[in-house]
Amino acid sequence: MSEPAIEVRDLGVQFRRNRRGRRNFKDLFAGTSRRARPDEFWALRDVSFTVQPGESIGVVGRNGQGKSTLLKLVAGVLLPDEGHVSVNGGVAPLIEITGGFVGDLTVRENVRLTAGLHGMSRREINRRFDGIIAFAELMEFIDTPYKHLSNGMKVRLAFAVVSELDEPILLVDEVLAVGDKAFREKCYARIDQLLGDGRTLFFVSHSERDLRRFCDRGLYLDRGRLVLDGPLAAVLERYDKDHSR
Repeated sequence: MSEPAIEVRDLGVQFRRNRRGRRNFKDLFAGTSRRARPDEFWALRDVSFTVQPGESIGVVGRNGQGKSTLLKLVAGVLLPDEGHVSVNGGVAPLIEITGGFVGDLTVRENVRLTAGLHGMSRREINRRFDGIIAFAELMEFIDTPYKHLSNGMKVRLAFAVVSELDEPILLVDEVLAVGDKAFREKCYARIDQLLGDGRTLFFVSHSERDLRRFCDRGLYLDRGRLVLDGPLAAVLERYDKDHSR
């Protein structure tokens, strides 16, 4: 069997409800039990699973159950407090994709900067630049500062750039919810194309239709715990049963 694309073991991450709270110096050297505070909670705990190259995984759960946190851990945006995440190969993170763009830079400058930061060579950027702009439907806005774009334009630009990355793993977190229907379908067609090329997909969505379109396996998270890992149909059936009462 080939090396897993993603391996998660005993994963846990802890947050604080009161963002203004701070740990003092003695807390840093105390044991876990001493460091715990009433306003702290585990966003994820004891989560373990393995994803093989080419699999399409749908993450299911209500809001606030750890789905987006899990994607950020896989993307390396967050670091776990317990356990570990191993990712073999780069990721194309379609999560909060408008982050990282610079408001005062133009569309042209942002494309070159963002693609370069993700490891795309200058030659590749030049080769793909026109296609990125055409996909984002921003031909008339190339020299417009990013901060003057509408939210829909920003999402289109970000998706157009990130989906051009030659990374083997796609992380998608309902980033297209603000896009119009026509552009969303165009993005989904691009995702279909990338999956046809053998990419691995990690997909968070509240849309059962979208999950069934892209995924054949599901992870069901509830209160930060992995309730079920199995065929998508079985995971959706369990989720619907738990929340139809």
